[in-house]
Amino acid sequence: MEGEFSVFLHIGSDREILAKSVVSILNISTIEKSKITQEFIQTAKEKGWIESISQDSPKSIIITEENEKTILYLSPISSVTLQRRIGNTLT
Repeated sequence: MEGEFSVFLHIGSDREILAKSVVSILNISTIEKSKITQEFIQTAKEKGWIESISQDSPKSIIITEENEKTILYLSPISSVTLQRRIGNTLT
């Protein structure tokens, strides 16, 4: 479609994803407080949906839906910074 373009979100370690594929951005420290989120992360590990993009300790998890596949990226960038970046792409 003419005039249509893709917006990318930098998530760390020279890695970018399509902003429109982002379902949720979670702060890694809040995961411990939610049993249902812990169960989801465990299921994601078992299914091989998790991709670590850096050797650094993750500060956030970005949940995406790409080509009808769920992928969780472990990012060294804080959830606040990522949310700010994605918010800037939508305005």
